[in-house]
Amino acid sequence: MADGPNVTLTGASRTGFPPWTARPRRRWGEPWLAAVAGAFTLAQIVLVRPDLGLGWDETVYVSQVSGQVPAAFFSAPRARGVPLLAVPIASWSDSTALLRVYLAVLSGLGLYFALRIWRAHVMPRVLALAGALFASLWVTLFYGPQAMPNYWVAVGALACVGCFLRVRGNAGDRAAWWGVFAGAALMAWMRPMDAVYVMLPLFALALALRRARLLVVLAAGLLAGAGEWVIEAYMSYGGLGQRLSDASRIQGGLGLHLAVVDQLHSLGGRTLCRPCTGSAPNAVVTVWWFALPALAALGAVTAVRARRALPVLLPLACAATAAVPYLFLIGYAAPRFLLPAYALLALPVAHGLAHLVSAPTRGSARIVAVSFVAACLAAHLAVQYVVLEHTVRSSAAHRENWSRTASALHTLGVRPPCLLSGYEAVPIAFYTGCGSAQTDGHDTSTTAAALARAAHRTSLAVLTQPGDRPPAYARTWPMKRAGVLHAYVAPVVRQGR
Repeated sequence: MADGPNVTLTGASRTGFPPWTARPRRRWGEPWLAAVAGAFTLAQIVLVRPDLGLGWDETVYVSQVSGQVPAAFFSAPRARGVPLLAVPIASWSDSTALLRVYLAVLSGLGLYFALRIWRAHVMPRVLALAGALFASLWVTLFYGPQAMPNYWVAVGALACVGCFLRVRGNAGDRAAWWGVFAGAALMAWMRPMDAVYVMLPLFALALALRRARLLVVLAAGLLAGAGEWVIEAYMSYGGLGQRLSDASRIQGGLGLHLAVVDQLHSLGGRTLCRPCTGSAPNAVVTVWWFALPALAALGAVTAVRARRALPVLLPLACAATAAVPYLFLIGYAAPRFLLPAYALLALPVAHGLAHLVSAPTRGSARIVAVSFVAACLAAHLAVQYVVLEHTVRSSAAHRENWSRTASALHTLGVRPPCLLSGYEAVPIAFYTGCGSAQTDGHDTSTTAAALARAAHRTSLAVLTQPGDRPPAYARTWPMKRAGVLHAYVAPVVRQGR
């Protein structure tokens, strides 16, 4: 076979692929990986800031395991991976800063170990470059310390694909077999459907190679991670088919949707683009996005010529299938959705960049190539920093509004145990220490009649935007200002009962 273990590669230094005979147990490259992971962790703590309040989805996830607030409604698409990830801190502490630092350190360790798996297939400096490219994206830095699933799907994808390649090369590598299982389980634990899309090329290749054991391990990892989600579907959502249908409805109805432009619009720092109106960001902000496929294609061509195609083509294929649902099957965008694709694309892109700076050219031409690539990378880092700073600032302002609304509700007498409904009730309830219940929308969990009855026995407030009418059962309640919102407070609160 062209990529078998007996191939001799004379051009390894130019392609980023080490000769097979040079690989065994070389550890000198691991400090590069540790440096990337350490810088990634430090950048999260410094640039994203530990005091950044929890976002909407984070409040849902953290509330499931928090000892301080009631659990929010858990809608059909969500999985229990993030609450279990947060439970070592959230179960006993309400400190957002402590949770952020814990997740930043954990995400740095996750990146290090996921990259380390690839050291048998990629030269250390190229592998470190791939890690740095992924870690320096504003979306990676922003979501690394957050209680959100997408970064962890990316880490699981890197680990699973890397271990798959190791198993293919050495069926006796027991650690790699466990890595395939664990990577698949981690992805499915966080987002089951994302795991399926990432793993499609792995299943296809294992089937083509007639590797039954690989198929079994991949399937076992997928089932181990998604098992709880499937069981919960039958216990709480009316069955697996109903849960999938509800998840599709909440995501706007899965089908043929061209979300490429929406994803492009989100690159300027919009954490959720739904609806995705307005103009696209400046071309300077989006140019890296268009450079990705070109550099990945260059890396793939280089790998094919070096007769070491699979370590580049396989992550490229998995990146493509991971991106398909978020580019073509849903009608809105969030930049975090593509984190698994970015993590996998970083490998072929790094190979493409390595080829640009190491291709055989005359002295002056090579200096120009290296200088051009270095300048482009420096500009890229600057752009990523600017977008990150803007995103952190705007997100912090929004979350501070929730905190001020919570303080105003406390002043009005809405204190735990309490219940909120209405506009942005889910995150504001978390900040207030209340439960939340909605009669419509994606978080529908009760009825208007049930809330009207609850108003006679608990501290309840309905939130609306200025100018909006409250629901019928709350129209006789007095309206009070709560930050920038209006709060209709139930009589049981007014009477101090």
